[in-house]
Amino acid sequence: MDNKTDMTMLEEIIKEISEMVFEKWSEALPEDQKTPLTLETLQKNSSEYTLYIIQNFINKFNQAAEEVKSQPE
Repeated sequence: MDNKTDMTMLEEIIKEISEMVFEKWSEALPEDQKTPLTLETLQKNSSEYTLYIIQNFINKFNQAAEEVKSQPE
């Protein structure tokens, strides 16, 4: 698999998770607060939140992998 395919897969995963986060958040929102502007903001926030969480997970995972690799066997 090349890097472009990897990125496309990662982007698709991020998109799917972002949509799940948006659905969860929008379901929790009272009906009288579901305006187009609120939903648009919620969509943007869910995308940014998802990217933030996944980036931090990848960083922590890579850091842990480096620590394991550096340990003597």
